[in-house]
Amino acid sequence: MSQLTTHILDTSKGKPAAGVLVNLFQQENNSWKEIASGVTNADGRIADLIKKDVMLASGDYKLNFETKAYFDKQDIETFYPFVEIVFTITDGEHYHVPLLLNPFGYSTYRGS
Repeated sequence: MSQLTTHILDTSKGKPAAGVLVNLFQQENNSWKEIASGVTNADGRIADLIKKDVMLASGDYKLNFETKAYFDKQDIETFYPFVEIVFTITDGEHYHVPLLLNPFGYSTYRGS
């Protein structure tokens, strides 16, 4: 398993959100550099956003979830065209960053 994983649960359906593009950025000085991207699988997960032998350096990162395209495919209006979650990596531990999503709200937490 890679050091960083994510998943999306569509809470309005109680089901995983499949087919969502997710981009990972690393902060460098005052800008963001894209370092990886992936698409959620049928279970709403991306287990290999980064290779399992890669360890991310300590610092600030953000995950960008392209939520509008997900809802557009279902002909559902959404208030959020994308969701960005910014977090800090401090060590070589595993980081799991889930997104609980619906068309007009979202939440997140540090998972296990």
